[in-house]
Amino acid sequence: MKPQRIALFGECMIELQGEAFGAMQQTFGGDTLNTAVYLSRLSAGKNLQISYATGLGDDRYSDGMLSRWAQEGIDTTLVRRLPGRVPGLYTISVDSYGERTFTYWRDQAAVRAYFEVLAPDITPLESAAPTLSALYFSGISLAILPPASRERLFAVARKVAQHGGRVVFDNNFRPRLWADRRVAQEAFAEALALSDIAFITLDDEQLLHGDSSLDAALERTMTLTCPELVVKRGALPTLVKVGGQAAEEVPTVPVAKVVDTTAAGDSFAGAYLAGRLTGLGATEAAAAGNRLAARVIQHKGAIIAPELMADF
Repeated sequence: MKPQRIALFGECMIELQGEAFGAMQQTFGGDTLNTAVYLSRLSAGKNLQISYATGLGDDRYSDGMLSRWAQEGIDTTLVRRLPGRVPGLYTISVDSYGERTFTYWRDQAAVRAYFEVLAPDITPLESAAPTLSALYFSGISLAILPPASRERLFAVARKVAQHGGRVVFDNNFRPRLWADRRVAQEAFAEALALSDIAFITLDDEQLLHGDSSLDAALERTMTLTCPELVVKRGALPTLVKVGGQAAEEVPTVPVAKVVDTTAAGDSFAGAYLAGRLTGLGATEAAAAGNRLAARVIQHKGAIIAPELMADF
């Protein structure tokens, strides 16, 4: 049987974690790439092909990232290599409560030019769209693209849907990436209208719309008409609403000590999608997502070692 092909589009950057002018550890990360790694690990042997679509340069850092993604079982044929371009860069510092502070250098990142091709040429992602079982992208995926490229990504989503695939959107909202909040609101609204599954981090939703409280943000969020809505609320139970039915609560997993919250949501999405794509119900998939997220936040870094997931 031909495997289901799942494409995730977004940005992967070089990551430096540590203290300014102190020792730093180099790796890579990005919300959609983190999700791709966890989804790939959990999909091994389950007839799923996980493909990552992004833009990279022709430099050694890009070479290294491609090599490591392949080691994770991720298909990289949707990656565009753009001569003269380089990946973005970010640093993370983590406080004693596991909360993160990010600093970014991404204005010239290769992924921003992913959709910049001259007609009649099209990108690898656009070419693959009719064959995809699912397309996943995030609010950050939208933010890093120029307006014309953003519209091309939406066109890919529509083509995936036209050919029977599912569109999945994660509402990661980073205010610094948007010059105009209204533009962000419009882009998110279009993404949600196209989506079959939407992951909503309630804090981000409140920030995007300026709600006076989380309760107000939740009340508005639960009116969204997305067929499958997954609302993440930190340590509070995850809410899952499918097909217009009443929302169900899925408890999170208590953690004695939070070390690093990086990729908590990304890992949740990876586990949730792995479950849904292999036959789990929505609440079962959310429980799997909560369990993996709880494991991830007990360790440093966005992508934990595979051996720490041996029981998944």
